[in-house]
Amino acid sequence: MLENNPLRQYFRQPAIYIKLPSKGQYYPNGAVNVPPTGELPVYPMTAIDEITYRTPDALFNGQATVNVIQSCVPDIKDAWATPAMDVDTLLVAIRVASYGHEMDFQTTCPACSHESEQTVDLRQVLDQMRTPDYSASLVAGDMEIFFRPMTYKNLNENNQLQFESQKLMQVLPNTEASDSEKMNALSVALKRITEITVKALSQSIAAVRTPDALVSEPAFIEDLLQNCDKTLFNRIRDHIISLKDQAEMQPVNLTCPECSNQYQQSITLDMASFFESAS
Repeated sequence: MLENNPLRQYFRQPAIYIKLPSKGQYYPNGAVNVPPTGELPVYPMTAIDEITYRTPDALFNGQATVNVIQSCVPDIKDAWATPAMDVDTLLVAIRVASYGHEMDFQTTCPACSHESEQTVDLRQVLDQMRTPDYSASLVAGDMEIFFRPMTYKNLNENNQLQFESQKLMQVLPNTEASDSEKMNALSVALKRITEITVKALSQSIAAVRTPDALVSEPAFIEDLLQNCDKTLFNRIRDHIISLKDQAEMQPVNLTCPECSNQYQQSITLDMASFFESAS
């Protein structure tokens, strides 16, 4: 952007302002600039941003999401470091800023199977975003475990690895390999998924305090999860799942135009369709 450009008055302007669920916490130094009001300006997408969201490779590796967040919310300096709890809020806000607050989507009534097009007000979706309480620790005997949200980079890398492992499991039955080779490959894929799960859990732990030490090294925390008993592992896993559930977008209430059945519909942020549907 050229500072002396006489056409600057025609550049895009902020369309809405949002408060991050994290309130700017959990970002490393320099990754975000939170104004004194606590509200970040959100700009509409540019033509380049829209092209970026139509590039399959950039969508898969997360670069499209990072580029668009940093373009439309310039106070986010490093979107890879964005806490996972903020990502949905940012993307919904960018869509509102770019295409308006109404979004049409197809839905099927669970009572009569009637398909209809419904409209959701994304402003209400933003208002219903919740902030998980990461200040609550988990006490297990003489050990206290402290938590933190995963970053978008953590989330994206884990999703890619899990996708690749699951894809391998899906294609295995159709390969010409022998049964023993298939079983070995399946065993490797399942082991890989377990490793991904353990790594994801470890990335959600900030530190572990014992009577002798305060441990924050990721390798030590991951080693704990790989070697602790099942009861402790399940308590940690359930606590992290609970925090994740608190941050998810709430389902919207809908009424079937055919049978008047009232039901709830979850909104998924599939990046391609979420922005493609507005064009």
